Amino acid sequence: MNILLCGADGFLGRAIANRLEQAGHRVIRGVHHPRQADDIAIDYRRDLEPEIWLPRLRDVDGVVNAVGILRERQPGDFERIHHRAPVALFRACAAAGVRRVVQISALGISEATPYLRSKQAADAALLECIPGGACRATVLRPTLIFGQEGASTTFFMAQASLPLLFIPQGAGKVQPVHVDDVTTAVLRALELSADSDASQTNSRVINFPGPRALTYAEWLETYRQLMGLAPALHLPVPAFVMAMTARLAEFSRRSLLCRDTWTMLTQGNCADAKDGMALTGHPLRDPAAFAPPESAAALRLNALAFWRRPLLLGVLAAIWFLSALVSVGLFPLEESLALLAPFGLAGNTALVVLGAAIGLDVVMGVMTLWRPGRRLWLAQFALIIGYTLLIGWRLPEFLLHPFGPMLKNLAVMALLVQLYAEESRP
Repeated sequence: MNILLCGADGFLGRAIANRLEQAGHRVIRGVHHPRQADDIAIDYRRDLEPEIWLPRLRDVDGVVNAVGILRERQPGDFERIHHRAPVALFRACAAAGVRRVVQISALGISEATPYLRSKQAADAALLECIPGGACRATVLRPTLIFGQEGASTTFFMAQASLPLLFIPQGAGKVQPVHVDDVTTAVLRALELSADSDASQTNSRVINFPGPRALTYAEWLETYRQLMGLAPALHLPVPAFVMAMTARLAEFSRRSLLCRDTWTMLTQGNCADAKDGMALTGHPLRDPAAFAPPESAAALRLNALAFWRRPLLLGVLAAIWFLSALVSVGLFPLEESLALLAPFGLAGNTALVVLGAAIGLDVVMGVMTLWRPGRRLWLAQFALIIGYTLLIGWRLPEFLLHPFGPMLKNLAVMALLVQLYAEESRP
């Protein structure tokens, strides 16, 4: 079959594409930025009319919608990306006579969050657009998907890697499912013919949880076992603290924790797995077997790598903020001004220069947390070099100080080099 896979450049989309190609199908990848021969450009923020999709469905036998976002970047993203664009695609499929459509949705109570409401609005529209007959629509609602390349897997594996596990009170149970089982389900849904014995109805919704429900603590401990780590101490975190943390975490665009995801965790993510097993034709993989023992070291390194960037940013910001704090009052003002005397600075001029240096430290600390990027790392590197040269010129005793205050700049510069090398933004 020729299968249009929308969202083929995402974690789940890549896994689905690999599985379909291994089964001998041709995958036409719907992606935001085409790079390969079978890629076509799609934009779920703009492709909101069936007429836009119709030319893309020529000679297409099946469609998989695997596009999804966890957080909005622009107001209305959930409505456009999860609802309006998929509905336009589904209507075009009906008009073009596409015989197989699979919608990757999400398990949960639709009233809980805008994320779930928008997903399930598209589910209902699909079943209305393609009610049955010669065509077949399948809405697949997986729970949290485990896959080593998945952002959520990395996030929870990183939590599990800590020696002290923070267990939020009020979190419901979850039934994580392996990505290989999800891709098998997609393949089976596409390949089952309308008159197959395995198909009792042509259009249907399939809840797709994993085989076993876990508490939050059991979930993290299971992931620790996959990484080859011993059980850890548990620290209960009150629900109101988690709610406040989720609200604060929304200020970070990269954070998976927000008010909506916390709400979904409190609702739980469980269902009967029998329909998923019937679709795949085999028992679903248990969480304890999500990864083979030989991958434990790689999983452990990947989880620990998650903490590297926030740790480096936190330490660097602390250096700038604490430098400002020391200069603004913890260190005697007279002695701070005395350090400026060798540069010919005294009186009000020295106070202005000291205030400017304090302000610059604060700005660097704020920018480290708010707008990290290569330009900032270069600016900080140049600033530290400048400070070091000036101090070596007028205050050479600090170069030979037994506590090595200037030598520690080498460690900070090494930290900046690491951040610069790993940075993806300018």
